[in-house]
Amino acid sequence: MSGHSKWHNIQNKKGKADAKRGKIFTKIGREIAVACKEGGANPDANAKLRDAIAKAKLNNMPLDTITRAVKKGAGELGDTTFEEIVYEGYGPSGTAIIVEALTDNKNRTAGNVRHSFDKFGGNMGTAGCVSYMFDKKGVIIVEREGAMDEDELMMLALDAGADDLTSDEEVYEILTTPDTFSTVRDALEAAGVTLASAEVSMVPQNIVELDLEKSARFTKLIDMLEDDDDVQNVWHNAEFPDGWEG
Repeated sequence: MSGHSKWHNIQNKKGKADAKRGKIFTKIGREIAVACKEGGANPDANAKLRDAIAKAKLNNMPLDTITRAVKKGAGELGDTTFEEIVYEGYGPSGTAIIVEALTDNKNRTAGNVRHSFDKFGGNMGTAGCVSYMFDKKGVIIVEREGAMDEDELMMLALDAGADDLTSDEEVYEILTTPDTFSTVRDALEAAGVTLASAEVSMVPQNIVELDLEKSARFTKLIDMLEDDDDVQNVWHNAEFPDGWEG
């Protein structure tokens, strides 16, 4: 996926997140709680928790909300039982979609995800049907405006363990392995680099270009999936037409 497309998706996602900030906080809080329950409440010794907290801070989640999620995961505010489930399927024009969920009711979540696919011309598939089309990578986005020189940023990122840096007129996109993601993100922040987005993502190996009609239907499908309280992330390989605002 090109840097421009990635940034376009992030801008759209951010606008929706601003309108539904409470729901976003709930999703990230659940992610923090699960990470804490799995690996302990000390972020220095729990990389998954450290990444979830960093994600919360990038989304301007209040500190007391983060602390409450940690306490919930540690069992101080009652037991937390969520299961991580990944669903895969196809959208319009054979686009590939991966849905990551945290749920306390698998039947409810599976039914809701299937309904979303069915409603907008998609098809929920079996495990592994599209995941082979994606690579799991750390993706860090830095806006060009106000950022350091590209060569300086590249050296900083590569020295910290990044795999690559690409750019366009709006952003720099830094790619890492999942294992080096935290180290690279921390190094950039320590150097005073402002991050627009930083997360471990499923990056498509190839994209499917959609026309305006298919883009409208596809966007409704993604919006319905992301509106589900149990759905944490939705990854896809769709590319929208120039000027598409979703």
